[in-house]
Amino acid sequence: MKKKIIPLLAMSTVLVLSVATACKKEAGKPVPNQIDSIAQNRVDSAGTVQNNVNKEAVLKQTNDEVLKALKDKDYTTFASLIHPEKGVRFSMYAYVDVKEDKHFSKADFEKYQPTKTLFTWGAHDGSGDPYKATINDYLSKWVFSKDFTTSQYSVNKFIGGGNSLNNLKEIYPKDDFTENYIKGTEKYGNMDWKTVRFVFEEFQGKYYLVAVLNDQWTI
Repeated sequence: MKKKIIPLLAMSTVLVLSVATACKKEAGKPVPNQIDSIAQNRVDSAGTVQNNVNKEAVLKQTNDEVLKALKDKDYTTFASLIHPEKGVRFSMYAYVDVKEDKHFSKADFEKYQPTKTLFTWGAHDGSGDPYKATINDYLSKWVFSKDFTTSQYSVNKFIGGGNSLNNLKEIYPKDDFTENYIKGTEKYGNMDWKTVRFVFEEFQGKYYLVAVLNDQWTI
């Protein structure tokens, strides 16, 4: 009887040790569902970062296309970047006046751009005199009054800021915007800075212009 009991005890001891070792190996390890969840979270996070990087790259590219079109006075290309359904609004200064600022549908822009038709774009700060000009003159003399292709760039962040009210984020809370800023000169106490901002909205997988805003020091 003793010879039979000893092997049974030994087998029991081995079994207990094996189970204990297995438990130690598994201790702290997530179960398969937890592993899947952690992996998915990592993929989602990486995807979000990648999407943000791609989005910023596309916005920069589109921003540069707009600037190049303005510099070259290529208003056919500029028109192709206008939002097909919402058109584009032009604001002379940082404050967006949805009732008074000049707004064009893409079709109207293409219709009137080649003509000598005068439009009232707003009023000069200080004097209050209305600013009247053709589309071409407004774009070349006001919007692109300096070579903004050499400016400081930012996306969804303001660089320039003066004493005029800036309500861009209130009017376009869900849209992305870019800024192209040229700092002022020492001659004028750095107050002769200028900037132009473009507001973009995605439509069918592409970003289009919905607004063009200029900003500068005002009296």
